[in-house]
Amino acid sequence: MIRNNFDVKPALVFWELTQACDLVCKHCRASAKKYCDPQELSKHEGERLIDEIALWDGPMLIFTGGDPLKNQHFWYWLDYARVKGVKVSVTPSPTPLVTEEAVSRMKSLGVNRLGLSLDGAYPKTHDLFRGVSGSFDRLLDIVGYAQQVDLSLQINTTLTRHNIDELENMAIRVKRFKAKMWSLFFLVPVGRGEGIDLFTPQEHEEIFDRLYWIKEKYQLPIKTTEAPHFRRYMMQKKRGEFVRGRGTGDGKGIVFVSRLGEIYPSGFLPLKTGNVKTDSLRDVYSNAPLFCSLRDPDHFKGKCGCCEFRKLCGGSRARAYAATGDPLESDPHCLYVSAS
Repeated sequence: MIRNNFDVKPALVFWELTQACDLVCKHCRASAKKYCDPQELSKHEGERLIDEIALWDGPMLIFTGGDPLKNQHFWYWLDYARVKGVKVSVTPSPTPLVTEEAVSRMKSLGVNRLGLSLDGAYPKTHDLFRGVSGSFDRLLDIVGYAQQVDLSLQINTTLTRHNIDELENMAIRVKRFKAKMWSLFFLVPVGRGEGIDLFTPQEHEEIFDRLYWIKEKYQLPIKTTEAPHFRRYMMQKKRGEFVRGRGTGDGKGIVFVSRLGEIYPSGFLPLKTGNVKTDSLRDVYSNAPLFCSLRDPDHFKGKCGCCEFRKLCGGSRARAYAATGDPLESDPHCLYVSAS
């Protein structure tokens, strides 16, 4: 049996440099704190992690948090990754730390893409979600800084009931930003997100319909996080027309390293499978039983396991775990039931 590329290496390695952040976002997966944790990876441990990722030759390393700029080694690791030939994307919080000079420096150090969060089409909605007045205006400033130095942008939006009515107007903003990707996150109840009311399966389908319409109208590159059934929706909408790629998912093309070095299938699936301080990230990703099972949709349970779209979609393994305690169970927020 020939192993697919996601069995051999991930497309994306998320590294939570720190839990520290000056914002208090309502959905925060990391339940961010004001100060850095003294047990975060040391300068040398971070070097070793980057060395190992470099051996994969290809994955994108995403510096995330918290706010990655709050880590004292941020700039050193960024330059170290450049020297090692590792592609890096950065997802900073829109705070005064992200100055015009900082964005220009990121560009000079080879940052491939800057990921910024837009959680409302207007200041009131966005700032309420982010927990800090003025964060929307700060976001606009940072977008301007990135455009000045031609640094590629990805806009990340967490969809909730507080901003869903502004979906099209957010799309218009993203179009004006000239973003290379609009990534829409569908909440998994982890961290501060545990208290947020989730969309029902029927509402997911209705949102997919709106996203399809927006994608076509504005010609926007859209992807979803923890909503792989959008790919199934797209396939059905296009009546079998080929939808590119298999798509990434928890443990399938994705691996997450916490600020303490813990290895997880994603930031939304809190099942620890090792620690980069003592274990090989490459070995854990390729061979750990949990990762292997997450990449084998034929072993999924319930309707996900017999769905004809299981390889294209596979359901959100993180949401299945949050709802049932079993990451191989069916995604409870997918309405589709296979006819077979």
